[in-house]
Amino acid sequence: MSGEFLLPIRVYIEDTDAGGIVYYVNYLKYFERARTEFMRSLGYEKAAFLGGDGLFVVTDVALSYRQSARLDDQLQVSAVVHSVAAASITFGQCVYRDGCCLAEGTVTIALIAADSGRPKRLPRTLRMTLISESNTEQGSH
Repeated sequence: MSGEFLLPIRVYIEDTDAGGIVYYVNYLKYFERARTEFMRSLGYEKAAFLGGDGLFVVTDVALSYRQSARLDDQLQVSAVVHSVAAASITFGQCVYRDGCCLAEGTVTIALIAADSGRPKRLPRTLRMTLISESNTEQGSH
């Protein structure tokens, strides 16, 4: 499938609770890292801030936990573009250990104007790049 990006992540003590199990909110941090590195792989070095006048914010998250990751696990976190709309991008994401999905979800990010916080259209170049990386129909959101 075009556009699947995988980021290797090691689980450190700071990621876990007292029992050595990854604390639930850290899966969202892993998702963030994978999306950021995916955008970097497309040439957007500071993807959170597009040209200084726009920035991305998370507008929607759905996350399902299947199994626990543990201290010192070697994980892979995926980021796949599911859809691209005028001002937003929806990603499908999964945290894998040895090919088994431990947590999966979708995250929608929207581009907003840095000064007003209002939605801002994605730059055409970025939109076309993301559409070419996507594995689904566009414009559904």
